[in-house]
Amino acid sequence: MVYSMNRRRRAPMARPRSVARRQHGPVPGTDEVLFLPLGGTSRIGMNMALYGHAGKWLIVDAGVAFMGDEAPGIEAVMVDPAFIEERIDDVVGLVVTHAHEDHIGAIHHLWPRLSCPIHATPFAAHVIRERLKENRIAREVQVRTYRIGEELVLGPFRVESIAMTHSVPEPVALAIRTAAGTVLHTGDWKFDPDPLVGRPADLEALKRLGDEGVLAMMCDSTNSMVEGSTGSEADARDGLMKAFAGRKGAIAVTCFASNVARMKAVAEAAAANGRRVVLAGRSLLKIEKAARACGYLDGVPEFLGLDEAAGLRRRKLVLMCTGSQGEERAALSRISRGEHRSLALHRGDTVIFSARAIPGNEEAVDGIRTLLEARGVEVLYPADAREAGATVHVSGHPARDDLVQMYGLVRPRFAVPVHGTLPHLEAHARLARTCGVERALVPEDGDIIRLGHVGTAVVGHVEPRRLAHDGQKLLPWAGTRPAEIEIEEEHAAQPVLLAA
Repeated sequence: MVYSMNRRRRAPMARPRSVARRQHGPVPGTDEVLFLPLGGTSRIGMNMALYGHAGKWLIVDAGVAFMGDEAPGIEAVMVDPAFIEERIDDVVGLVVTHAHEDHIGAIHHLWPRLSCPIHATPFAAHVIRERLKENRIAREVQVRTYRIGEELVLGPFRVESIAMTHSVPEPVALAIRTAAGTVLHTGDWKFDPDPLVGRPADLEALKRLGDEGVLAMMCDSTNSMVEGSTGSEADARDGLMKAFAGRKGAIAVTCFASNVARMKAVAEAAAANGRRVVLAGRSLLKIEKAARACGYLDGVPEFLGLDEAAGLRRRKLVLMCTGSQGEERAALSRISRGEHRSLALHRGDTVIFSARAIPGNEEAVDGIRTLLEARGVEVLYPADAREAGATVHVSGHPARDDLVQMYGLVRPRFAVPVHGTLPHLEAHARLARTCGVERALVPEDGDIIRLGHVGTAVVGHVEPRRLAHDGQKLLPWAGTRPAEIEIEEEHAAQPVLLAA
């Protein structure tokens, strides 16, 4: 069956509560959990998942995807929340798994259409509140902080947050308990025994959950085609220390703005080599503020201001810059063109890319490299550093061995791969079958999956609608799809937090 949303497209606005009662489609029963990904399963990014049980709905995350040159003038694309807006009286809340833009970036755009309480960990709550303040709606939105390990009782859902590791502080998996069974929504994760900031993943909690019995697991698929296991942030710190050693000129490091562990690693590598760090880029400054407020940079000296950096000898300086994806207005791009008002790189200096180029961004990144090398600057990509025996970047997502370990701990009856393109999801599903799951269901955005002790299947489809933000307003979107790529870094027009 297909549940169609026969609604006229219009610009988002506040609507009377009575509108929420004019709904068509599924009403979740007490003997089932309905899983409906409105975004995040036909591409990486734009994550928004719905869970339905006993007549109520729970929203998990509300993120964006960013457009490239294929859609000039469009900054971000997100889910049109028409389906859940019609059911807003039955929504018990929105729970955030972590503070990356592809998981929280739509919240301020979609308010007040998602006029329900928002639950987030302290770091994510800080980032969300700052964004709401920028948009002058902070007083209108209920952002409630929960502690990692805490259980939230939201209508018929009991939601336990479980500590994970990722490329941003405080990522959590959500164990969603219902009368029909328990499902685990992993969020973005990896297993990192030494994440540098925050706690390691709570393997004991995952095993305990598996012992209790898990009906289904909705699990990150980003690196499902990557063999082996994902490296630790401690490896990146050690690699940066090695890469810094013996260099005579200034060093610039560019990385994903949200990676506080990498920020700390750069600070430690600089200190070990007698250098000081200056942050260049608005996104980095905003993340530093959130990280210090939450205690994640305790013991890390204050970074230099741009004026202080100007007076420091070059061999004592490390620039930490935005622009690892070649964004035109980011700090490194402006430095490479000689257009930065305070910072410059010269012959004998070094730039280290502590990030991988997102597919589709290679040309922009290589353009920066060409400009820098024309100035006599040495440029090290992660592959270049590996050839020299130094790891300067590690992913934030699980590779195949990590997925096998997760399935061994959780032992779900059913697997539902999420967070990926179709090839990612299918590779994950094949792997899950080798791990002993009864069945692996590969969804696309808009599929309605019924999860239960009997009758688990794809039972319907909601045509997923999209909204585009052009920098000023939201518009209905039916044009070019966002690139099916990992979203990892800031969009040049605004500070963002994206998955590494």
